Amino acid sequence: MAPPPSLLPFLFLVFAAVCNARSDPATATRSVPDECAGRRIHIRRLPPRFNEQLLLNCPAYHPLYDDFCPYLANGALGHKTHNGSRSWYRTDPIVLEPLFHRRLLEYPCLAPDPSAADAVFLPYYAALDALRYLYGPEVNSSHEHGLNLFDFLSQDHPGIWARRGGHDHFLVMAGRAWDFSQDPAAEPPVWGTSFLELPEFYNVTALVLESRAWPWQEQAIPYPTSFHPANLPLLESWIARARRSRRTVLMMFAGGGGSPNSAPNIRRSIRAECENRTSHCEMVDCSNGVCEHDPIRFMRPMLRASFCLQPPGDTPTRRATFDGIIAGCIPVFFEEATARSQYGWHLPPPEEYPSFSVHIPKEDVVGRGLSIADVLLGIPAVEVGRMRERVLEMAPRVLYRRHRSSPGLRSHRDAIDLAVEGALQRISGRLRSLQAGNSLYVGP
Repeated sequence: MAPPPSLLPFLFLVFAAVCNARSDPATATRSVPDECAGRRIHIRRLPPRFNEQLLLNCPAYHPLYDDFCPYLANGALGHKTHNGSRSWYRTDPIVLEPLFHRRLLEYPCLAPDPSAADAVFLPYYAALDALRYLYGPEVNSSHEHGLNLFDFLSQDHPGIWARRGGHDHFLVMAGRAWDFSQDPAAEPPVWGTSFLELPEFYNVTALVLESRAWPWQEQAIPYPTSFHPANLPLLESWIARARRSRRTVLMMFAGGGGSPNSAPNIRRSIRAECENRTSHCEMVDCSNGVCEHDPIRFMRPMLRASFCLQPPGDTPTRRATFDGIIAGCIPVFFEEATARSQYGWHLPPPEEYPSFSVHIPKEDVVGRGLSIADVLLGIPAVEVGRMRERVLEMAPRVLYRRHRSSPGLRSHRDAIDLAVEGALQRISGRLRSLQAGNSLYVGP
């Protein structure tokens, strides 16, 4: 089928960048500067069925699943929020994989020769490929998700995979690890696929939006927000706006759930408190996904609030955590797994969380009636100011800057820079352990 017209510019950019990355290996190796030592990445060439062709099929699952074609515009940033926007887009997390791939093609230490690389990136759009198992005719064969990829890796230039058993490979998965960790032996129908449970991929580092507590191959990276500046002045202008914003509301919550008819839970408690203490709390109802592609709905309230409440939902993590950080809104967490145990490459270590966030155990709120507002009102204004400044210092680390951004902005590491750096360090440490004779798993 022909690609949607809006998709053609994105495919052209990817094709052109891939061609540039496939220059002569000998010339490329000689031209790599010394600062690339230990940082060289080879982008594995995959057949289009594992990436580009999946983009061409963007309307295939509509109306079973939202048509993700619009979110592929502007290099997978999505359409601009309005015509005059220079940094704000209607970004959807489902297209994190092509967004990440597009940025990695600009990485300064690409190695066309895989034998000269310190790590190998698999540009496999796993979450998009998973849709055919979740909504398509292959819905009852989700245990096969990823097997076609493994067959290719083990047959096409098999030495690239075999030399380290996949330990030097990494990929991005635009979803929570739970979405890809079903037991392959489970009887259908089950939600999700079994990619992360396949022994074939146990050695691969998987960058996901939410990781589980135990598998060592997973690492959570930030959800993409809607803010993607292209140069340093645009970033500095936004940070300055967030810094001078008048915080007239104590706390705000943007999200859904918490119906009075639901069982007692933290979201229900938050809604009840906000309805009873309207002078201290502002609510933005994001039920039915109305906020997902309209950042104006929640960013303006976040700029007015001192604290942003980040309760868990179906799973612990949420995109709003990073929206709030970019707005300079101090996060209030209710369980450890929302951020403290997730984003170690992008957020400060656990012992530093009190310097930029507040932790209120959800059990105290739901079961003991603790007032969230009373806790927050008890924090001195000077301390609130220090916490907000720390949050704004963190903002550049969690945003995804625009591709082809200015050199000045590239000097500030963003979410992708830190994810690549973290993957390289993890792979390096794993390979050192293997060389030392430690018993790491070696897959098929």
